[in-house]
Amino acid sequence: MTTETVLRPAAEQQYAAELAALAAADDRPRPPRWRLSPQAVVRYVLGGTLPDGTVITPKYVGDRRLVEVAVGTLVTDRALLLVGVPGTAKSWLSEHLAAAVSGDSTLVVQGTAGTGEDQVRYGWNYARLIAEGPSEAALVPSPVMTAMRTGAVARVEELSRMPAEVQDSFITILSEKNLPVPELGIQVQAVPGFTLIATANDRDRGVNQMSSALARRFNTVVLPPPATEDAEVQIVSTRAAQLGRALELPAEPPALEEVRRVVRIFRELRNGSTADGRTQLKKPSGSLSTAEAISVITSGMALAGHFGDGTITADELASGLLGAVVKDRVSDTAAWQEYLEAVVKERADWRDLYRACRDLVG
Repeated sequence: MTTETVLRPAAEQQYAAELAALAAADDRPRPPRWRLSPQAVVRYVLGGTLPDGTVITPKYVGDRRLVEVAVGTLVTDRALLLVGVPGTAKSWLSEHLAAAVSGDSTLVVQGTAGTGEDQVRYGWNYARLIAEGPSEAALVPSPVMTAMRTGAVARVEELSRMPAEVQDSFITILSEKNLPVPELGIQVQAVPGFTLIATANDRDRGVNQMSSALARRFNTVVLPPPATEDAEVQIVSTRAAQLGRALELPAEPPALEEVRRVVRIFRELRNGSTADGRTQLKKPSGSLSTAEAISVITSGMALAGHFGDGTITADELASGLLGAVVKDRVSDTAAWQEYLEAVVKERADWRDLYRACRDLVG
């Protein structure tokens, strides 16, 4: 399969040329089994230009020091925990760190309420188990076990969604760097290069609280929302344009003015006040994350490309905004209507958006 034949290539496939160029130009020491030096990993994530003129596109827009701390953690024997509110690029950063460090971002355990220990440790091929009894041939390794054997990065998405007893399966792995298989009387020992990146959502705090024993095994890096409106506009416009190309949407890249309107609406409702601080607002129940803003713009591009003239207007944005803001029909509808009347209506250059949104709200 090539990047042209799949909808969502893995990071190491999509950015293979950049990773190869970084490796060729990288003359810094590399930890065992790392594809790049820590300095080159940071450059891959944050972007830059190599001496030969190769442009490395930014994968994450944010504080450089946060990325350096994250990469520095992966060099040590501690695991990395990326924490933040929804839409702060935790999974995105996790994937790109794994791609740059070990060249494989696909060793993933997805945390849910139904995740079991076998998905963290190992499972069995039951046909062989019944026919032959317990054997290494019948063992089905988890992504974590595979990473331990090969010295790669394992990723755990939404750690706090897992039941507490499943979370604690990581304690021995992270502290002893081995995974016992009592059925076979063996231990799978991690080779140099093995590490683990987990993500956790601030909104899930208290759902399945991590034990203190497990929390001590992680170095936690908190990823904040974009600090400024300009930074968030850059993220949304860049990512929406990338998605538009990947989905082959027959629409023009979104105008910065339209992106800025969506971002400002999200930031004001998220913060509970207008940008100038003069008007206090009801906060909707949803997170109104940067990822959702990208979705609103991408949806607008699809509508404009297939049912319009290819240019995003207020009419295309209105439906996406309504779907993003109104999660609870009663409380969120009231918050959205208040915002339309108190803020959007009063901005002279937003009258088109006010009319489009009011038509949908009815």
